[in-house]
Amino acid sequence: MDIILIPGFWLDASSWSAVTPPLVAAGHRVHPLTLPGLESVDADRSGITLRDHIDAVVALIDTFDEPVVLVGHSGGGAIAHGAVDARPDSVARVVYVDSGPLADGGVINDELPVVDGEIPLPEWSIFPDEDLVDLTDELRAELRAASIPQPARVASDAQALSDERRFDVPVTVIACEFPSSLLTEWMAGGHPYVAELARISDVELLDLPTGHWPQFTRPAELGDLILSIVSRD
Repeated sequence: MDIILIPGFWLDASSWSAVTPPLVAAGHRVHPLTLPGLESVDADRSGITLRDHIDAVVALIDTFDEPVVLVGHSGGGAIAHGAVDARPDSVARVVYVDSGPLADGGVINDELPVVDGEIPLPEWSIFPDEDLVDLTDELRAELRAASIPQPARVASDAQALSDERRFDVPVTVIACEFPSSLLTEWMAGGHPYVAELARISDVELLDLPTGHWPQFTRPAELGDLILSIVSRD
């Protein structure tokens, strides 16, 4: 199986390096992405849009003859969902890592502080406590050292979706900072945060209790969990 790994904000392909070993050992072909504008701290991010990131995923999908699995962490989940909308017949499953599908017209996060047209990784105090579970001082230093400023428009551009076949693509959500039981409650209650997820016909919810960055705090367990998911498809 070809597995495309889409990082969340501030991260590049290397952020998946501790997650991929069990997938590779099982014979899967992994394709961790570095999205446009995240090539280095010196890259030009000024004109990069949310659509540019979606198009980068779609371009990679188009290189394969068989349907792929998309794995999206955090803001990468919105990008994965945009790619599913563009290529619903070419995606076998989407795995959302502490993330979920972003509905048409929604934005990933337009409240993050923009500095000179880009979004550096903010101070830890801006994040809620749930985000930071298991993120030790050492891991915080590692994540910050690896971070690259995020193109501002990726965070604030509106999602544009048009193909309702996106709701037919199976989804697995790996719930980290909030338990799957809470997501189930929200879906049943019509919470707007999970409105798009609730419209998908085949949704599986799994738990990996930790903070918002499991590829740093529980990478081996995340890799094993993704492997268990794709091994069934």
